[in-house]
Amino acid sequence: MNVIEIRNLTKYYGKSVGVDDISIDIKQGEFFGFIGPNGAGKSTTINCMLNYLFPTSGSIKILGLDSVKNSAEIKKNIGFVPSEVFYYDNMKVDELLKYSLSFYKHIDKSMIYKYTDLLELDKDKKIGELSMGNKKKVAIVQAVIHNPKLLILDEPTNGLDPLMQQKLFKLLDDLRKQGTTIFMSSHMLEDVQKYCTNVAIIKQGKIIKQGNISSLLPHSFKIINIKSVDVNKLKTNLDFKFISNFKEIDSKNIKFMYSGNLTTLFKNLALIDIRDITIESPTLEDLFMQYY
Repeated sequence: MNVIEIRNLTKYYGKSVGVDDISIDIKQGEFFGFIGPNGAGKSTTINCMLNYLFPTSGSIKILGLDSVKNSAEIKKNIGFVPSEVFYYDNMKVDELLKYSLSFYKHIDKSMIYKYTDLLELDKDKKIGELSMGNKKKVAIVQAVIHNPKLLILDEPTNGLDPLMQQKLFKLLDDLRKQGTTIFMSSHMLEDVQKYCTNVAIIKQGKIIKQGNISSLLPHSFKIINIKSVDVNKLKTNLDFKFISNFKEIDSKNIKFMYSGNLTTLFKNLALIDIRDITIESPTLEDLFMQYY
C-alpha cells in the first residue's frame, strides 16, 4: 500500500517555480529521505502534502485520501515536525502537549511522559524559556504522542546536539518498525544514508534522482585521494578515461572518482613517488555533489 502518492505535482509562485512535475510513491513502513539545498522545493512539497499550499496542478494522496478534499481526515493520522518551531511563549510544555493530545481520542496521557523523559525535556518550563533545540523536542513529542500512521519531518535535527540526534533516530527507527511511515526532508546526508530506505534528490523544483539508496550509490566507482611530491607527473600517469570529478586540492594532493581497473591504476602509480593514498567507497554526499 502506498501511504504517499504524488502525481505530477507542480506549484508556481507567480512566475517562479516551487516544484515542477514531480511524482513520488512511498509505501507503508518506509523511511523516505527527501534531500536538496535550500530553495530546491522540499518545503513546498511538504506544504502541499499538508494542504498548507494548493498545487498549481497535479495531485497528492495521503493514506489513500485526497490531500485537498480530505485534509482534516488526513491530519488525524499524521504527525508533522516543521523546520522552525513557534509556540505560545507563556504556555508550559506540559500544558501544550496535553492540549495537543485533547484533539485525539483514546490516547494514553502517559505517552507524554514517555517521550519527554526520552528526549530529556522539562515539562514544567514555559515555552519562552526553552532553547531552539528544546523547542524542536516539543515539536517532536507533539508529532508522535498520538501514534501517527505517517510522520513528516522537515529538517528535524536542527538545534539538536549529536547525542539527542542519536536518540531521535533511535525513536524514529522504533516507530518505523512498528509500522509508521516516515518522510524526512533533510540536508544531513550522513543521516539520510544511514537511516533511510529510499531517497529522492530534488534540484530547482525537479526530482533528478530517486530510488533505493544502495541502488543509487555508484559501487563501481571509488574515491581516490593521493598525496605526491610531483602532482604534474602523477597526472601524466593517470588514464582520464576512467576518471571524473578530478580535483587538484593543492600542489601535493589530488582527489578523483575512478571507475577503471584498480590493478591498472596501481601499476601506473607505482612508477611515481606516492606519499599517501586513501581509497573510499562513494557516499550519498558524493552522489549529491555530482548533481550540485
